Amino acid sequence: MRAVIAQNQKPTIVEVPDPAPRLDELLVQVKATALNRADLLQVKGMYPPPEGWPETLGLEFAGEVIEAGAEVMNFGVGDRVMALVGGGGYAEKAVVPALHAMPIPEKLSYEEGAAIPEVFITAYGGMVEQGELVSADTVLIHAGASGVGLAATQIAKLIGARVIVTASAGKHDICVQHGADRAIDYQTENFADSILVQEGGVDLIIDFVGAPYWDDNVRVLNKWGRVVYIGLMGGAKKEINFSDIMRKRLTITGSTLRDRSYSRKAGLIGRFWKWAEPHFITGKLKPTIWKSLPLEQAEEAHQLMSSNANAGKIILTVK
Repeated sequence: MRAVIAQNQKPTIVEVPDPAPRLDELLVQVKATALNRADLLQVKGMYPPPEGWPETLGLEFAGEVIEAGAEVMNFGVGDRVMALVGGGGYAEKAVVPALHAMPIPEKLSYEEGAAIPEVFITAYGGMVEQGELVSADTVLIHAGASGVGLAATQIAKLIGARVIVTASAGKHDICVQHGADRAIDYQTENFADSILVQEGGVDLIIDFVGAPYWDDNVRVLNKWGRVVYIGLMGGAKKEINFSDIMRKRLTITGSTLRDRSYSRKAGLIGRFWKWAEPHFITGKLKPTIWKSLPLEQAEEAHQLMSSNANAGKIILTVK
């Protein structure tokens, strides 16, 4: 089968053997997969797949089950599924533990299904489970026009929270369309100054940037505030004044999804889908696709994501 791997720091299509499912796994004919920042890092040699996963790029996909292991109880041949994987999504076929897959709601396409797992589960886990968001909170979501940012905004509005996002000016409209109450242009405004003047502070921050935003994050948090780090696009090292954390009684946590254990990932996926499935069925939650390209144009897709041009998910279709 065809699959995309990293060669010479570029996503490259190669021929690889078809994968074979274990007793608790599904073999899926992939119809669509989606890009994530982790794929860009893997191509550069900076983020290898966890042990036991293939070198093939791709952390999520959607497709049709063509074989189910003997111990699988929740899916059968012909079912439409979307799934999280440690690798292997950029391919014609992929295997996934059945407990890491979810049924695609009837009204959603394969492309829409592929746009859901990583961003919505990351947003749910970081904001709802770790961040403990409640309706009375104000949440600040950095990179508000990213796939995770748009998913997080939708989830926060369903919970009833006030949402502030940071994004470049050209992406403010899509953030507001997804429910953001206010968008701040991080290129021309200091987000902390703006929030302290208009809102007085925030209760929760979802941050993809890391070190450059540390001081302003701490400054803008209310007492008992929380920060959840789910990315470090701006850097990982920063000198910290712990007295600010103590004085405000802040909670600082971080999260990754790819390298979680089988059971922890299965548990998170199960809790997420129990909460989210009704909202996808009714249309209150919607995946956001910015652009779809064929698998053969994986390199172009990576270039688009590297340029930060996208607002929402970039999809690769597989035929």
